[in-house]
Amino acid sequence: MAFELVPGLAKKDFICDLKLCRVLFEDNAYYPWIFLVPRKENVKNMTFLTMEERLQLMREIALAEAVMSREFPSDQTNVAMIGNMTPQLHVHVLCRKQGDPDWPGTVWNNSSVKYAPEEKILVLEKIKQAIAKEKENPIYNQK
Repeated sequence: MAFELVPGLAKKDFICDLKLCRVLFEDNAYYPWIFLVPRKENVKNMTFLTMEERLQLMREIALAEAVMSREFPSDQTNVAMIGNMTPQLHVHVLCRKQGDPDWPGTVWNNSSVKYAPEEKILVLEKIKQAIAKEKENPIYNQK
């Protein structure tokens, strides 16, 4: 059996693959928002990862948070793993600003508006290029 995204994550836009994770995009113009999904089959939570994979996941979270906080200045970067609705390990990395539609509450199942198609293309490319540059830093690929 090969790695497959569960249906909810399969609907997200692909950004790139890192050493361990697939990076996906949440189309919500209120919040710059990406997901990291380990590319391993049948992984519902971190207990299904080896210790080295867990460490690599932390490196990739650090990379994603660095990219998102640099490219989308905000008051708070949220990093979360909540798998109640989506039975596949995935990490949310999103930027929040005071006064956003859900501030200071959570974004789960709340306000959402899709990007205009042209803007979405630009945001996806911005994230893709920033990740490509950031992953050149060897701290993200240690063994």
